[in-house]
Amino acid sequence: MKDLQFTRHRRLRNSVNMRALVRETYLHPEDFIYPIFIVEGEQKRNAVKSMPGVDQISLDYLNDEIQELVDLGIKSAMVFGVPAEKDAVGSQAYHDHGIVQKGIRQIKENFPDFVVIADTCLCQYTDHGHCGVIEDGKILNDPSLDLLARTAVSQAEAGADIIAPSNMMDGFVAAIRHGLDEAGFEDVPVMSYAVKYASAFYGPFRDAAHSSPQFGDRKTYQMDPANRLEALREAESDVEEGADFLIVKPALSYLDIMRDVKNTFNLPVVAYNVSGEYSMIKAAAQNGWVNEKEIVLEKLISMKRAGADLIVTYHAKDAARWLSDKN
Repeated sequence: MKDLQFTRHRRLRNSVNMRALVRETYLHPEDFIYPIFIVEGEQKRNAVKSMPGVDQISLDYLNDEIQELVDLGIKSAMVFGVPAEKDAVGSQAYHDHGIVQKGIRQIKENFPDFVVIADTCLCQYTDHGHCGVIEDGKILNDPSLDLLARTAVSQAEAGADIIAPSNMMDGFVAAIRHGLDEAGFEDVPVMSYAVKYASAFYGPFRDAAHSSPQFGDRKTYQMDPANRLEALREAESDVEEGADFLIVKPALSYLDIMRDVKNTFNLPVVAYNVSGEYSMIKAAAQNGWVNEKEIVLEKLISMKRAGADLIVTYHAKDAARWLSDKN
């Protein structure tokens, strides 16, 4: 054994403090964006059965929700609306008094420094559950852009700090950027769902947002999970059209894509840690099969390591608490 030559990597792992000294990647509460589902009515806190710990809340609970995030050091939330009424063109998405618009105004009135990100889509507002205008069973691209731009402008007028379009229509960033600029919102950034796959991991979210398509699927506008180079083409288009952030969704099964996007584009990259990724861990933890705290933090750090600057995650509150314990 005395003649062997090898490198002793373990020297840098031999104590807690030594490991902390050479740690390369860190999580912070300000890395997290917490999704919030707002419903019409009063005194409503509806548990989402497929997402333990996540609720739909009415406006009278919203201030408490934001205060909890602020107290945990979380500085931003993404707001989703669950309207009482739906129609073929998702008119509640761009109504001045739509549920998201009311929620945004309330947050900004009470927490002016808190960063409000508005999810900009039509699916939870349309009676058919698709992200655009339907004609003869086909999702029309260009007519949908007009409605998405109207939605973005109405959200900016309500006080949204960031517009986050998630529909995957071709040209959606260009249309929204034009609409915002024309309405005088040149300084409102666009956080584009630039790379959004047609994923099976979205199921629990559709319970929370009541956004399941009533026919067909979304594979004609969301990406094929088998494709990698297509993701770079999608992101490149959004960068050219004026995106300020690039979202990769889902996150966990697409860490290779996240790294590609980070290496290729000089914009902040956002990981969307989606509902299915959340619910699988919750279910396993409730059955005692995994250590929830350890596996969640490991999962989130993998997203940062893969290139994410920010993470949209339903784990945000728990993760912020665990991080405050200096784990």
